[in-house]
Amino acid sequence: MTSHPVKKVPIHLQSAQSRLFIKGGKIVNDDCSFDADIYIEDGIIKQVGNNLVIPGGSRTIDARGLLVLPGGIDTHTHFQLPFMGTQSVDDFYSGTKAALAGGTTMIIDFVLDQKGVSLLDAYDKWRGWADAKVCCDYGLHVAVTWWSEDVSKQMEMLCAERGINSFKMFLAYKDVFMLDDSELYSAFQKCKELGALAMVHAENGHLIAEKSKEMISSGITGPEGHAMCRPEEVEAEATQRAITVADQANCPLYVVHVMSKSAGDVVAAARRKGNIVFGEPIAASLGTDGTHQWNRCWRHSAGHVMGPPLRDDPTTPGYLMDLLASGDLQVTGTDNCTFNAEQKALGKDDFRKIPNGVNGVEDRMSVIWEKGVHSGKMDPCRFVAVTSTNAAKIFNVYPKKGRIQVGSDADLVLWDANKTRTISAKTHHQAVDFNIFEGMVVHGVASTVISGGRVVLDEGELHVTQGVGKFVPTPVNAEHVYGRVRNRESARIPQKVVRDPYEGKVIEISNTVADSHAPINPICPNAINGADPFSTHSRPPTSSGGRNLQDSSFSLSGRRGLAFIWHTQQKTLISQILSDTGLIWGSMSFIGTRSFTYVTCKVSIVQLYIAVSFTCL
Repeated sequence: MTSHPVKKVPIHLQSAQSRLFIKGGKIVNDDCSFDADIYIEDGIIKQVGNNLVIPGGSRTIDARGLLVLPGGIDTHTHFQLPFMGTQSVDDFYSGTKAALAGGTTMIIDFVLDQKGVSLLDAYDKWRGWADAKVCCDYGLHVAVTWWSEDVSKQMEMLCAERGINSFKMFLAYKDVFMLDDSELYSAFQKCKELGALAMVHAENGHLIAEKSKEMISSGITGPEGHAMCRPEEVEAEATQRAITVADQANCPLYVVHVMSKSAGDVVAAARRKGNIVFGEPIAASLGTDGTHQWNRCWRHSAGHVMGPPLRDDPTTPGYLMDLLASGDLQVTGTDNCTFNAEQKALGKDDFRKIPNGVNGVEDRMSVIWEKGVHSGKMDPCRFVAVTSTNAAKIFNVYPKKGRIQVGSDADLVLWDANKTRTISAKTHHQAVDFNIFEGMVVHGVASTVISGGRVVLDEGELHVTQGVGKFVPTPVNAEHVYGRVRNRESARIPQKVVRDPYEGKVIEISNTVADSHAPINPICPNAINGADPFSTHSRPPTSSGGRNLQDSSFSLSGRRGLAFIWHTQQKTLISQILSDTGLIWGSMSFIGTRSFTYVTCKVSIVQLYIAVSFTCL
């Protein structure tokens, strides 16, 4: 497949070049498929049906034996992203060109700037990069990497004035992008208030930071260390935590790049419980696995490093495809963030410095067809849903995108389900020098691609126009996302219990406790604000400062008793077994100690009852 850049065509000439008549194909939408012809004019689908009457001068495209699909929507890309000291090598030109070559006609990239940078300034920066280069339509998500009242107000402006309806928060990348749980909750509350979709990168950043240090200390510095310090448990835990926090905020949640079986199960279980959560596996997690990170070739293993990592369980891709086919996961992206060999080599001596990211934007459609449809796990309608339609619904651009019907954008793919190709970095259109699907033979190939009514892939040749793609605003309050939220919110309003007032006695406590706003120690309620904990006892301390012996007593009954004593000065726990044949009474005093614990034990033949009483000294 060859690529030929095309000069930008003036607006007044584009109409004459965009009358297309697609004849003889089988149209596939997410909910049905049927044989019909399509007439396109001015970038819009004007007619769908048989025996159409079309104006003269239209170009006819023979689609017999081909499927006609809505153009793919890649929900997750990072083009020319400044990251880990370098910048991803595929920019908005090479990235969108490659997307078109594979049948994707819209991408949604992430505005992701440094902590503390204005979200509005970051948005303007990304628009400046993208508008001049994109070959296809695009949208934007905005990452929230820090929290303040200013950030909250900027989110309002982005939704109201800049066409943004999704915000991504990180539970990973400690001290760089990560929010703590309270900030996460505030961000989710704001998303819900705005009718925006909260997105989350789900990994436990604290654990990753500690495990990374352990790996380096043990001498593991290669790419395998990246996977070993981020086991799938830290992804599953963070996924569950994000779902829990979002549910408490009554905020819909979108989990990006689901990479493990356990994280996929968490999403699926939450949906079955009624949570409004969407899961996004990516081409990488569906098409390959993490065993490559143990390859003896450093470049090969580093080429597969991304976060969360590809899992070393080789059954993971098939498992995630099953979840996707069954509806437990909903959409597919790529997390396309590519770095060449010399960029990956920044981490040649320390896996923590390897720029995270892999390819996928060009091969996503074919990989999912191969692993999903050709394998018999999903039908073509489901393929359309997970590669296009569901994304259009979630990000509120449906049916403008993701649908073949009158009035929709003319973003179409003529798909040859029987044709095969071999994926390789030597032939792909991306700028990166590596491909994680190298050598994979896939069934299902884009034969012709139409973007905005323009034929951009024609008989194996790619004809792209830099800068011709448009920014697509994504309105808030998508029905597919927020349709249940308003009623759910009213149904969940907390209701107090109406009861008769309590009229009995209330004990008196000291003014110090009653007036203090400090947390009350439930064991020593008087031991706050510097109050003397000895005030709980009836006798004053001894002249040496110790507890009065007569205030120290305990009892043990039964055949065996167990006493635990906490010595706060020496920070030691003393365990002492006392045995006798009858009832024991006694008393203890520890000079210089501040507290100890009494334990009364009773042992029977079949049960052990332990009653613990605490006294503060």
